[in-house]
Amino acid sequence: MRIRLPQGNRGSLSVFYRGENMGESQASKIVFRLGGDILKSRGMALEKGFRQHGTVSVYEHSLRVAVMCVMIAALLPFRTDLTSLVRGALLHDYFLYDWHSRDRSHRFHGFIHAKRAFQNANRDFTLNRVEKNMILSHMFPMNTVIPKYRESVILCTADKLCAIRETISGSHNG
Repeated sequence: MRIRLPQGNRGSLSVFYRGENMGESQASKIVFRLGGDILKSRGMALEKGFRQHGTVSVYEHSLRVAVMCVMIAALLPFRTDLTSLVRGALLHDYFLYDWHSRDRSHRFHGFIHAKRAFQNANRDFTLNRVEKNMILSHMFPMNTVIPKYRESVILCTADKLCAIRETISGSHNG
């Protein structure tokens, strides 16, 4: 598999040869290279203190989803904007609150957190149209924003796979 990494932080990244399994280690390196500024941000540091599924933090979940997205993209027979894929995946749950708390505003978290994540991400980072759609549509079909880009569909898939794995793993640990 040939991967062309961009010289700067925001360049385009595409995987040209598809159909090979990419290891988690290689995918993680791509995530840290393309999303390092996000991973080092104050908001992501806050995510480490919020639980997502089972015992997994929102930070850890977002990182796992980004790695899964890169691994899925490597298997697909078409070009993917990996820079947008990684950045959108890291920010998809950037809602920055503990949805497990008994606050009434969190009652419909599953339906509304994508919009809150988008608002926070748009405030803290410069997002392109693909990243915006990824964040807003990642809960489809629970919310009404439809994935418009292949990166958005990859994120929807990876997020659900990771959430299932984290929830099942968490239920066996306690």
